[in-house]
Amino acid sequence: MRDFDLHMIDTGTPGRAPVLGSSHDIVLSELCAVLFASLPRSDQRRKGVEYLRGLLGAQGRKSVRNIARLIGGQATEQNLHHFISSSTWDWDPVRAALAQYVTAVAPPQAWVVQQTVIPKAGEHSVGVDRRFISSLGQVLNAQQAVGVWSASEEASMPVNWRLHLSRAWLDDVPRRSQASIPASVNTRTLGDCAVEAVLELTRSWGLPTLPVVMDVRELDGMKAVRRLRAAGVPFVVRINSTLPLSPAEGGPTGHGAEALPAHRIIGACRDRRRVVTWTDHGPEGAPHAALVGAVRVRTAAGAARTLRSSGRPGGGAGDDLLLLGAGTPGRRWPQELWLADVPHASPAQLFRLSLLTGRVERDFHEIADRTGVRDYTGRSFNGWHRHVTLASAAHAVAALAHGGGRSPRRVG
Repeated sequence: MRDFDLHMIDTGTPGRAPVLGSSHDIVLSELCAVLFASLPRSDQRRKGVEYLRGLLGAQGRKSVRNIARLIGGQATEQNLHHFISSSTWDWDPVRAALAQYVTAVAPPQAWVVQQTVIPKAGEHSVGVDRRFISSLGQVLNAQQAVGVWSASEEASMPVNWRLHLSRAWLDDVPRRSQASIPASVNTRTLGDCAVEAVLELTRSWGLPTLPVVMDVRELDGMKAVRRLRAAGVPFVVRINSTLPLSPAEGGPTGHGAEALPAHRIIGACRDRRRVVTWTDHGPEGAPHAALVGAVRVRTAAGAARTLRSSGRPGGGAGDDLLLLGAGTPGRRWPQELWLADVPHASPAQLFRLSLLTGRVERDFHEIADRTGVRDYTGRSFNGWHRHVTLASAAHAVAALAHGGGRSPRRVG
């Protein structure tokens, strides 16, 4: 996929909708017919198309003001602001239609969950709070969300979202009322938000059950694992090296079923490592190699169940997971640790799935950020969801108009 270039779009003159390239127009027309079918009024469907065109064509921040300036001026700004922040249209069926369209035209290999931090200058945007972002090592005034992406080696597109709300928002009745936060939204951890957003795809929207790929190092990882297993959802999750696990019977550590840090278990399996090659499909197209090794393990809860049921360590293969280690030859190994439950998948295939996080990261910065996924400014809970849904649709138009994308990394 060529890098998405907003300058490829002819924005025309103020007061007129931007003129997109032919490939964008074809995808946009097809998608809009599906996307806005649930909107009951023709003026809402028209505004939805205008907003999408503005997200693709406006320069700089994709604020309502900048979009309106491109399309029609002050009156248009007021109409679009109402359409996003105060209107009555339901964003959930629109988002479901987007997810169903994307998975039909670009079948994914996995659902990839990405945490998204949205820095804010003020205190009034819905969900904004002072948060310690461990990946950045600092406290930020920010919103925090999780996005679920439909991902393959060729392309990735966001299809579902959850905005994390702290108790400062949920317990403050006037603040909650002003943001129109529904009564059904209650206290959730970021991990809860991620799992629920994934389960909605299959339980409510009829999408296929695919492996879920996510980084749980900053979340309650074992709670997420338990919920996914209980739902029968396969997964590949990145874990901390210190997570306590127990080797399955016959493990090579010499410690039996004793719980050990994950890095010690995988470190005892160095003789199981195999070279897996992959190619950087960026401009350089350089070949790379990784050392990948795996061993079967159990969580502490799984090991305890086995001991209670049998009176001795061992057995209980239904509780087994695969601990995957990966790293670059010549460096400290492993550099990454993943816990997987994907039936019949080889370690190389699991490593392939883990690489999809890189596909999503690249597409987020090259497309999603440029189609305004983090640009909503407002107090409305529903307004945030409407904006991020349409920004995700704009991302899909940009990605699909260039043939569905090109993978940054491919495992051989």
